[in-house]
Amino acid sequence: MSGARETLQTYDAILLIAFGGPEQPADVLPFLENVLRGRNVPRERMLEVAEHYYHFGGVSPINGQMRELVPLLEAELRERGPRLPVYWGNRNWHPMLAGTLRKMRDDGVRRAVAFVMSAYSSYSGCRQYLEDIAQSREMVGPGAPEIDKLRLFYNQPGFIEPMAEHVREALNKLPAAALVFTAHSVPVYMAASSQYEAQLQEACRLVSERAGRKEWRLVYQSRSGPPSQPWLGPDISAHLRELHTAGVRDVVVAPIGFISDHMEVLYDLDTEARALCGDLGLNMVRAATVGNHPAFVSMIAELVRERMGEVRPRWLGDLGPSADVCKPDCCAPPRRG
Repeated sequence: MSGARETLQTYDAILLIAFGGPEQPADVLPFLENVLRGRNVPRERMLEVAEHYYHFGGVSPINGQMRELVPLLEAELRERGPRLPVYWGNRNWHPMLAGTLRKMRDDGVRRAVAFVMSAYSSYSGCRQYLEDIAQSREMVGPGAPEIDKLRLFYNQPGFIEPMAEHVREALNKLPAAALVFTAHSVPVYMAASSQYEAQLQEACRLVSERAGRKEWRLVYQSRSGPPSQPWLGPDISAHLRELHTAGVRDVVVAPIGFISDHMEVLYDLDTEARALCGDLGLNMVRAATVGNHPAFVSMIAELVRERMGEVRPRWLGDLGPSADVCKPDCCAPPRRG
């Protein structure tokens, strides 16, 4: 994100926005159809991804984490303020964002500040959520609350410090391990229209410093595009094979690109990458995601207070705080077709 900071506002509520996920086998295909709507993805590929969810009973952990987060944030707000109600809506599955905005309107909410469960800039991680908000407000119609999205938090202490804590815990189990950070791959052209790579590199550096490691590597996972389209790499599977060839025997994998245990973490890392490590003879420990760590919950409330002018911005590293408003050409939408 880039651009001037918006005028400070007062708010009636806080809105948490997440990706969403299925909660039973019958939800899986409708959920994936929502995710893939407008994208040229073969149905065979969608059915292949569906099997990943069926492997875990058709349940994604995302909604469970969000249900836990709402009361945790409410308790934080009661203690430190601001004393605002907390709502939650998803992009791709119930509770859908439009339904949440409709409830907010009916509750008398006129203006809310939104925290999106995505730490980095990219089309899918930033601009698409702004589009979702606009589309949902249009669906609600007259009286729909105005929504201001909070800035990115990839270099906030409440994200970096819990991640470093989890990496240290993993390294304690394998002290000589190679440290490998992972993030969701995106098309190269999409990365070029945002600061996705630079922000990931900065977050990795900040976490590794606090974990006491000078050497680390950022790799990518969960590519879903056609082979003809260049995506960010290297892929984690290729890197694990490189580590094996180089004589490495222990590896710690830290999914720094994810806030919670998405299916890309549970299946792509805990299942596929772990199986590959078993075949290669690599010992693998996966560092935990930030989840609902107390510091992360406190960070959400702090970002709200910052937006309301009650506290000064905080950040770690060299890139400074992200701005509140994207430039018109930032995080460009994907090419369709």
